[in-house]
Amino acid sequence: MATLTKLFILPLCMHSDPIVFHIFVIFTGSAILATLALYARQALLVGYIVWGILLGPSAFAIIKDTSIITQIAQIGIIFLLFLLGLNLQPQDLLRTVRKTTVVTIISSLVFGGLGFGIAWAFGFDFWENLLIGASVMFSSTIIGLKLLPTTVLHHKHAGELMVSILLLQDLIAIVVLLILQGTRDGGTSIIDIGLLILGLPLLIGFALLFERYILIKLICSFDKIQEYIFLVTIGWCLGMAELATFLSLSHEIGAFIGGVVLASSPIARFIAESLKPLRDFFLVIFFFALGASLNLNVLYTVLLPATVLASMMLFVKPFIFKYLMVKGGEPAPLSLEIGVRLGQISEFSLLIAVVALSTGVISDKASYLIQAATIITFMASSYYIVITYPTPIAVSDRLRRD
Repeated sequence: MATLTKLFILPLCMHSDPIVFHIFVIFTGSAILATLALYARQALLVGYIVWGILLGPSAFAIIKDTSIITQIAQIGIIFLLFLLGLNLQPQDLLRTVRKTTVVTIISSLVFGGLGFGIAWAFGFDFWENLLIGASVMFSSTIIGLKLLPTTVLHHKHAGELMVSILLLQDLIAIVVLLILQGTRDGGTSIIDIGLLILGLPLLIGFALLFERYILIKLICSFDKIQEYIFLVTIGWCLGMAELATFLSLSHEIGAFIGGVVLASSPIARFIAESLKPLRDFFLVIFFFALGASLNLNVLYTVLLPATVLASMMLFVKPFIFKYLMVKGGEPAPLSLEIGVRLGQISEFSLLIAVVALSTGVISDKASYLIQAATIITFMASSYYIVITYPTPIAVSDRLRRD
């Protein structure tokens, strides 16, 4: 394998534009591994991650710097949240958020306590235990929503519940990141805290006013020109994402709100269908970058605690979510399904691990424990969901739903 790499792939890398070469190896290799994954009845996402590990800096090092790829991949998550917002009516979402607030708070405390206890058992210090516990409180937006059908009524209700939980988790994660960044910059300012508190209502208010008085009028005036609708939609999605970061929120929250305010528009379905290929393009890059970012030289030192932490989250999260949602009046089968779909650690956890390491709050070993456990849950959770529940990428025709 190493000889083939030297003979064929490295010469291409030397004589090709880096961006073009990166896109070439990501999609060509992902297509091959996705084919193998389908024949082996595995989730496509697993193939993308494995390909990233193989080509990443700690394996064959075909792609030595993953920072640019990771930044590009972030766009896929933004489009994913925007498209999800297009399928949710604002009034339904508000009603669901009120129902899931208690579920989110209690589950976060339980998961955080379990993470703290496991880290303590493996000998990490207090602050590392605290950050490891905080990192496992959240579920993956990208796994949960990428594998959720949007065209089936049952899953629209499941989507509403999942989105409201994920949004509340995102707000908690933003608070954690704000505190971490404050330790690096010498403390979190009152202005930062004020922006965080006021940011969400300000963003929602702006989105509603702009959509009602400007955006929807432009769309209705030129709705027959598909290229114009496509451009305006992308501009609105990315503009809301950037505005959210200015208000100390995340890109994902901004994009999601941008989608929700357009959900009542008669053109929402056309927009959703138009953007799906663009979303999938960037999400392939995201999962490849996830695998490529793993440092295999450090991974073996945390493999045991990472496996224990990941296994605990994969087993406990579905049943904790099920118990809390059944108490809230949801049917048991639906509650368990939502629990399974939210039964992994989040991409926010990867960000927390990186930021905490850069601020010196945790060690390299603790940071890689979080990253390794997150990726293990990504792979195991996505595989189980694909073979058990309806998803857009199911191998079985019986379970395939878009």
